[in-house]
Amino acid sequence: MTNLLSHLSYVAITSPDVDASVKFYEEQVGLTVVARVDGRAYLRCWGDYYAYSVVVVPGNEPSLKTMAWRTSSPAALEEAVARIEAAGIQGSWRDDVYKIGRAYTFTGPWGHSMTLHWDVTRHQAAQAEASIYPDRPEKRSTVAGAPRQLDHVTIACSDVDAFAQWYNDVLGFRIMARTVLDEAPISIFSVLTTNEKSHDLGVVLDGSTRAGRVNHYAFWVDTREELLIAADTLMEHGVPIEYGPSIHGIGEQNFLYYREPSSLRIELNTGGYRNYVPDWEPNTWRPSQGSNNFYRNGAMPMSMTESFPPADGPSATEEGVPDEIRDALLNPYAEQGRG
Repeated sequence: MTNLLSHLSYVAITSPDVDASVKFYEEQVGLTVVARVDGRAYLRCWGDYYAYSVVVVPGNEPSLKTMAWRTSSPAALEEAVARIEAAGIQGSWRDDVYKIGRAYTFTGPWGHSMTLHWDVTRHQAAQAEASIYPDRPEKRSTVAGAPRQLDHVTIACSDVDAFAQWYNDVLGFRIMARTVLDEAPISIFSVLTTNEKSHDLGVVLDGSTRAGRVNHYAFWVDTREELLIAADTLMEHGVPIEYGPSIHGIGEQNFLYYREPSSLRIELNTGGYRNYVPDWEPNTWRPSQGSNNFYRNGAMPMSMTESFPPADGPSATEEGVPDEIRDALLNPYAEQGRG
């Protein structure tokens, strides 16, 4: 298959209080607002090559409005759309996506909106913000630990393996690894990529009846030291750290999780390996091997299993797993040393 997709280009999220979310992204994360259009706020990291990478949209609850990928060419966009529609999914073309123009949006089999596009508007810094380094789109942010760019998105889904296989078969995502419970043959996590990163799309198991949910999305910082400075700065400004800093087993990235005002989870990460193997065979991890925590010396808080928007009913990735399925779907990271 032709390499259809190149990388994650932007995420659009909903917030009940756009102004509060935007203020947080500006002051605590280090993003810059580039436009406000029809109630939406468009923001960018200092290292984003395109006009923006985050869109905050008014909504009643935190959620993922869409996740957008740039294709590898105009022809790849047409082929990707043909493959989606051949798989029985009917999306729609738009010509009015801000600073992009023509794009194709569809809802995947598990309820997640995805937008594909080739056209972009590259960021042009004002003279005062232009970097002295030609490859940088603008100067580095003055906010401590501000991310260079958007990195990945992790969604929640009722069938981890089936999700990964569909996106592999239809759009060419490489399946890089998965986690299967020690106690039962149940896949609870998988990572996929469109390039050499360990992942730019993750999927966690969700047993709720609400489709299309998201667990978190992530930004990239250049170094581990910047991630630690970001953690320090957030704590000093009253922003609780939900989990980390530590290192993931799968992918080997340094990670830090916290929440924005809508309650949506954000991750900062850095490090990790690059994988250029074209015929890579995904490995299977067990929680006992430290798939989520490389050092296997800490318990992931149960709050990390919350996905968005909130859902009622039994879920494998939220607190309150029913007793009758607890043994099979217990939180695999909630024991010391299980990571």
